[in-house]
Amino acid sequence: MLERTIELLSPSIGAPGAVLVDATLGMGGHAEAFLSRFPELTLVGLDRDPEALAIAAERLAPFGDRAKFVHCVYDEILDALQSLGYSEAQGILFDLGVSSMQLDRAERGFAYSKDAPLDMRMDGTAELTAEEILAEYSEADLRRIFWEYGEERLASRFAKRIVERRVENRLVRSAQLVDLISKATPAALARQGHPAKRVFQALRIEVNQELVALERAMPAAIDALALGGRMVVLSYQSLEDRIVKRALHAASSSSTPQGLPVELADHQAQLKLLVRGAELADDDEKTSNPRSTPVRLRAAERVAKADPQAVAERAAKAERARRPA
Repeated sequence: MLERTIELLSPSIGAPGAVLVDATLGMGGHAEAFLSRFPELTLVGLDRDPEALAIAAERLAPFGDRAKFVHCVYDEILDALQSLGYSEAQGILFDLGVSSMQLDRAERGFAYSKDAPLDMRMDGTAELTAEEILAEYSEADLRRIFWEYGEERLASRFAKRIVERRVENRLVRSAQLVDLISKATPAALARQGHPAKRVFQALRIEVNQELVALERAMPAAIDALALGGRMVVLSYQSLEDRIVKRALHAASSSSTPQGLPVELADHQAQLKLLVRGAELADDDEKTSNPRSTPVRLRAAERVAKADPQAVAERAAKAERARRPA
């Protein structure tokens, strides 16, 4: 959805001095398009994958110091901007999930269709791997992540089989895990799609703590957005989209107590939603790029900035209210 993304962000990033944060830089495809279309734009590319950063840096080298790179997870967006001397950004783009490069590199272990070591780390310098999760997590924890992060109906069955299997042999390769899951899946359910898809998604999310990072990243990104700045988020599965939807809708709603005759300045909506619900890729894009089929696009514009102290006080009050007496 490149053209739609450009259309939505262009009103806020066309002026001289504008900064666009590509919070999921990948191999730099989106970044290259924006830098080419907007000759006075500075792009800050974030990625947790050092290999992706190296590829993107080479690809974007012709743009010189208009392209800047930070090795970090996207929930560190404020720190990343400050490290480069910026206090805010006029545009922010999130293209969530696993990148095409990571899927296509069999040795990374993300794809259930290719035999590889059970790694699944987006950042190869991180410690936790899918192999370690399968070898060390309790049956209850395996069941939990398969259910919560994969929405897998057979979570209990798969967790039990994995624990039984590892008593004799540790699962170390994706083909071993696929074989175990396939044998544990009733034939009727196997016909509804690849039986390992949800388990691999759940493991990837747990290895990289994707949803935890996204929960932190959304409010951080809103804080980093300049007044009049715009943000576009592309999600590829319902768990991601739910977090994005909740954050954007909360920030686009007034928190002024009902019954007051005027809206309180520090309680007014911070964002204006730019699209109705979530937009999907059109049929042409789905045909030319099948990986765009599940994408859900949401976008918002920063229309107000609350006083930071008032926001902090409200957050502290809400936290106290949640604690048990």
